[in-house]
Amino acid sequence: MSIIANKDTRAVIIGGAAGVNAARRMAQFDFLVNRPLTVQAFVYPPEAGQQKEIFRGGELNNVTVYNSLTPALAENPEINTALIYLGASRATQAAVEALEAPNIKLVTMITEGVPEKDAKRLRKLAEKNGKMFNGPSSIGIMSAGECRLGVIGGEFKNLKLCNLYRPGSFGVLTKSGGLSNEAMWLCAQNGNGITSAVAIGGDAYPGTDFVTYLQMFEDDPATKAVVLIGEVGGSLEEEAAEWLGAEPRRIKLIAAIGGTCQEVLPQGMKFGHAGAKEGKKGAGSARSKMNALRDAGAYVPDTFGGLSKEIKKVYDELVAAGEIVEEIDEAVLPELPPKVQEVMKQGDVVVEPLIRATISDDRGEEPRYAGYAASELCSKGYGIEDVISLLWNKKLPTREESEIIKRIIMISADHGPAVSGAFGSIIAACAGIDMPQAVSAGMTMIGPRFGGAVTNAGKYFKMAVKDYPNDIQGFLAWMKKNVGPVPGIGHRVKSVKNPDQRVKYLVDYVKNHTSLHTPCLDYALEVEKVTTAKKGNLILNVDGTIGCILMDLDYPVHSLNGFFVLARTIGMIGHWIDQNNQNSRLIRLYDYLINYAVKPEEEVPEKQ
Repeated sequence: MSIIANKDTRAVIIGGAAGVNAARRMAQFDFLVNRPLTVQAFVYPPEAGQQKEIFRGGELNNVTVYNSLTPALAENPEINTALIYLGASRATQAAVEALEAPNIKLVTMITEGVPEKDAKRLRKLAEKNGKMFNGPSSIGIMSAGECRLGVIGGEFKNLKLCNLYRPGSFGVLTKSGGLSNEAMWLCAQNGNGITSAVAIGGDAYPGTDFVTYLQMFEDDPATKAVVLIGEVGGSLEEEAAEWLGAEPRRIKLIAAIGGTCQEVLPQGMKFGHAGAKEGKKGAGSARSKMNALRDAGAYVPDTFGGLSKEIKKVYDELVAAGEIVEEIDEAVLPELPPKVQEVMKQGDVVVEPLIRATISDDRGEEPRYAGYAASELCSKGYGIEDVISLLWNKKLPTREESEIIKRIIMISADHGPAVSGAFGSIIAACAGIDMPQAVSAGMTMIGPRFGGAVTNAGKYFKMAVKDYPNDIQGFLAWMKKNVGPVPGIGHRVKSVKNPDQRVKYLVDYVKNHTSLHTPCLDYALEVEKVTTAKKGNLILNVDGTIGCILMDLDYPVHSLNGFFVLARTIGMIGHWIDQNNQNSRLIRLYDYLINYAVKPEEEVPEKQ
């Protein structure tokens, strides 16, 4: 059997990250002993509505986080235990709510630093409501083979080494969390393991004392002996001695008391725990506790190092008396499923990658773009135009190529507030929309009629150079038959008589100030001569010019519109900032800007 926690225990954890970590450790134990998941809910208002991923072996469980305890218990009526993983300022109120909840029978608190007055209040409330309150400062409760509350017991391998997957014959009581793990280990090495272990916490006023738990062990037929590890300070150990000596007891008590070094230290010096402090005239000293327990009939070693021998001695006595029957442990214990990263490191599995990235790597000390460290690019004078080439074309451009890219971005950054992309961002800004959403509104306008011609212009002029090298009329006829108007040719406002200065500049710069070989641009300029002879506005526009230059720079065709998107993002952000700086009002179109081509007003007929 076990005390306090068993296979029917179901818990809610009140707290954040530390509570989630505890739930994951508890789930490892659940997997080891093949029991359902112990933790059924979390309560943590900052993360209410979320679900935490808790693995029970290879089984993934999504455990809901609630805003308060009431809905958590309403939706999970099987919960009967609460674990508190909050800071001292909030832990007391959480414990009060748990102790007053009808479903909750046990509350155990990990929190350190709870004021003594609050600890006393919680103890009284638990007694009044007939509940168990364990802690504060408790690492948890372990019932071998049945239930784990908190992180008591340590890592998964330690759970197995301490035989916690099945019940033994020893109970464990400690103040210290670390020593509870040590005691369970000693019981496994020198006996047959434990039934239950309880860390009551090292505060001066624990919610439940040693005597209460000793009586529970006394009433548990499976527990034959109890290992109690106490320390200097308080009177809990003396009370345990008094309980032991009051009448004959079924269980044997083995007790080790820490703090005999206090005898050579100044009186009143406090040790690690809040309650570990000797009182006036030697009250609560380690020596007085040891003597009291010995006098009551407990097995008390002179030092902690002698605890193993005492456990072994008691175990042998119980075996000889026939109270413990030694059994061969043939249990085949499961192993935690390893993480993929661990198995891959060992070379035992091949995992098909989900994605393949060829442009950047952030696994080192800093991101690398196509192999080049970002900070080194900066320190050696490279600019954003070079980073664009590395990430979009996977090569470091020459200085000439960088200058061309830079000019394309500069020239394309904005085209005033009237074009659809900028206008979309302006309307969103005036509606009070945040920057990312406002810019996205403008971005959605980019398509075949606005900016989207860059890619198709580059694509079809590249095809023309290859398939119609000396046959412009043949290319135009093919386009008319298969595509329609030539992308990159034509402008609503600009014409031969009113040329686009951006196009003039880019063509002049590339042709006369760089050594770039420009077959696509040259072909497009020849096409322009033919199309403008038919109509003056069928000029090579800025989209077509950029598309051809980028193809001549050997950029992937599907990357070309990216230059327009990137450049116009600069302008759209600018328009959003501009409207916000002006505190612009919400835009509504004036009636005179709308042609209401609707039917005249008429009376609605009666519904038949």
